[in-house]
Amino acid sequence: PKTDVVFLKVHKSASSTVMNVLFRFGETHNLTFAFPVGGGNQLFYPRHFLAKFVKGFSPRSPRQFNILCHHMRFLQPEVQKVVSSSAVYFSILRNPVHLMESSFVYYKGTSAFSRAHSLEEFLSQPYHYYNPADKNSHYARNLMTFDFGFNPDGEASAERVQLVLKAIEASFDLLLISEYFDESMVLLKEIMCWDLDSVVSFPLNIRDSSTKFPLSDTIMEKIKEWNRLDWEIYTHFNRTFWERIDRDIGRERMQREVKALRERQAELARTCLQGMGSVAPKEIKDASLKPLQHGKAKILGYNLKQGLAKETERMCRRLVTPELQYSSKLYKMQFPQKRP
Repeated sequence: PKTDVVFLKVHKSASSTVMNVLFRFGETHNLTFAFPVGGGNQLFYPRHFLAKFVKGFSPRSPRQFNILCHHMRFLQPEVQKVVSSSAVYFSILRNPVHLMESSFVYYKGTSAFSRAHSLEEFLSQPYHYYNPADKNSHYARNLMTFDFGFNPDGEASAERVQLVLKAIEASFDLLLISEYFDESMVLLKEIMCWDLDSVVSFPLNIRDSSTKFPLSDTIMEKIKEWNRLDWEIYTHFNRTFWERIDRDIGRERMQREVKALRERQAELARTCLQGMGSVAPKEIKDASLKPLQHGKAKILGYNLKQGLAKETERMCRRLVTPELQYSSKLYKMQFPQKRP
């Protein structure tokens, strides 16, 4: 199994669920994480990543970490200073139409979105609300392009799109697609030589359907146009994703693998969860399992069954612990407080 990984956590793309997979793998294999200086879950995002943002890194005696997965804006020369040269680089993409709908609800407090009553209103005259100079403006346009380190306001000419795609292809070994999450986990398992349980997960940081809004065809087209760079990145890598499946796995084997993954997930849900699925924030009984609530989104969580055997309880808890709590637990394990 490969143990050196760089995961570019693209916002609102099922990336919290992927983080959980990496946290669990790192914890069970005693691996080191590149944590932000001072803890937390952001490597000084939205600034471009610098090696000095990582706790324990020093240019005089550069130390390498196994897993780099916290929020960052990608800058490869700096990333290479903190991970081994054999690290696997991967990220996950999401259809920009759904990504923008999700961002509008989740990042409602940002300058670009706060004054627009609806996404339709924002898109009817985006420059009335959007100012690239505002500090949170990146959430409102070409968010994936921004996370990969490029200028989200750059022109979407054919030449520039090609340069962006080539740069991403040169840096990343694998790009997953959140709409095909199970297939993505099978691909990840394959490239990392991990076992099935390492990539099984329960969806984390997901919204209650009451805060999701259906979009008309007109709105979808406007979103694609406004996020043209993201749309080009997504359609290109959605295509290469399936080409890779055809080349490395084949559709039939992929179907079998996905079936096995879903069966194992259902089995774990029966073992671990009260009522088999996610619940509204106010119904989560264990405060340590409550996910962060953000913007106008209602983020769901889980209740564990009572009376589980100790080992089972530990495994189940890992599967449902929200990102912030899990991250801070691992941080404390990696940097234990010295007793005064």
